[in-house]
Amino acid sequence: MTQARQHHIQVVAHRGASEDAPEHTLAAYMKAIEDGADALECDVRLTADGHLVCVHDRRVNRTSNGRGAVSALELADLAALDFGTWKGREDSAESPDWGDPSLTSVLTLERLLELVADSGRRIELAIETKHPTRWAGQVEERLLRLLGRFGLAAPATAAESSVRIMSFSARSLHRIAAAAPTVPTVYLMQFVTPRTRDGRLPAGARIAGPGIRIVRNHPGYIARLHQAGHQVHVWTVNEPEDVELCARLGVEAIITNRPRQVLSQLGRG
Repeated sequence: MTQARQHHIQVVAHRGASEDAPEHTLAAYMKAIEDGADALECDVRLTADGHLVCVHDRRVNRTSNGRGAVSALELADLAALDFGTWKGREDSAESPDWGDPSLTSVLTLERLLELVADSGRRIELAIETKHPTRWAGQVEERLLRLLGRFGLAAPATAAESSVRIMSFSARSLHRIAAAAPTVPTVYLMQFVTPRTRDGRLPAGARIAGPGIRIVRNHPGYIARLHQAGHQVHVWTVNEPEDVELCARLGVEAIITNRPRQVLSQLGRG
């Protein structure tokens, strides 16, 4: 792997530095920025009172001390929950002390955008819309409105954008492409379907987002995606041999729970 090639691969912190800190918390994103990640990945869901929050699952049961669907809870309900101590219970008998509770309370997308804006360097954001949801198109509408407040919804060109929208839902990406044509869109894939086998992506999608299993099982598919004119952003890449494979295949971005280790492996640590 050449030094030049390594520097072309963007290292994206998946839910923040989520191996070291609780996913989707301010603690995880602050750690990712400190570790030198080029970009931050987050999932967004809409609360019952219309706020975009960074939570992966439909329900809060796994990652907090509460219960219920994000879409049925208001922001105040979520703000009362602890999104941090489960991480300690999962990893060992001894829970780490994350200190300030604001570092592990529910994270709004607005707060994450503020963190990036105040970081002092260019940090890109890869925002995944989660579907299906009872709010359907309202998610994309609210997302673009919020990005607009930060001056991020209408870049001059896709290449200049510091934000991209990702989804497994082609319809979600189509909505984004129609409303904000210069914001890059990433079509996430768990499997290679007959429709995408030749390297084509659904209308409105510009970047391919295959899971690492696809890359391992069908390495030739990456060349087909590149030949079709698409960048390739791979998730979730944690093992050194998978990082090496992605680098060898020339992917443009690696999404990982371990940004510090991946940067180090790519000679940028």
